[in-house]
Amino acid sequence: MLSIVPTPLGNLQDITLRALETLKAADFVLCEDTRRTQGLLTHFGISKPTVRYNENDDFSVRRCLDLLRSGKNCALVSDCGTPCISDPGWKLVREAAKEGLPITSLPGPSAAACALAGAGFTGGAFTFLGFLPRKPGKAAKLLSGAYSQKHPVIVYESPFRVIKLLELISKTLGENTPVVAAREISKVYEEWLRGSAVDVAAELGKRSKVQGEFVVVIGLPETEETEHEDADFPY
Repeated sequence: MLSIVPTPLGNLQDITLRALETLKAADFVLCEDTRRTQGLLTHFGISKPTVRYNENDDFSVRRCLDLLRSGKNCALVSDCGTPCISDPGWKLVREAAKEGLPITSLPGPSAAACALAGAGFTGGAFTFLGFLPRKPGKAAKLLSGAYSQKHPVIVYESPFRVIKLLELISKTLGENTPVVAAREISKVYEEWLRGSAVDVAAELGKRSKVQGEFVVVIGLPETEETEHEDADFPY
């Protein structure tokens, strides 16, 4: 059995009871970083062998598949959040599914869902883009196409590139495009920055150093949100 197990974004109390039970029942824990995962297991008093899973290494994928083929219960985790969502795991899940190996996916922490819920933009449909391409032209084309669907768009970004991302949003979608930039979700220095793409970029630009991982939610102008309210909540 391959169990996809979400782990806390930062606050360890966010782990689910089912995730803990699945980790306890696993024969092996497949992970991005064995040291980081070992710290999580130790915190909850769980002693299990860890195996590093490298998405870009065919040998690593095959090794994990071999464990599943032999009947071992394997829990797949990433460093934080849900595996396969802008994190390693999808190749292993795909190959396991091709072979008819049993797979289950546990619900749990997701930075994208958490940020969208806290953004206060229109509910219902949204587009998740993960990390954008590094080339500005490709990134702008992807952003523009997603935003044209008239739904909020969610993007992940590092502290080193978040200001450039906000500038790209402003240039591509308009200076007054509303955004919420959620930083360090569930961690000690959690912060929510709200305003236009220009204003949030300016606020971060004043800081001597920008730190923490960001989830940027791009919203619709309020007039367009109002137009979608009936469609979003038909009950």
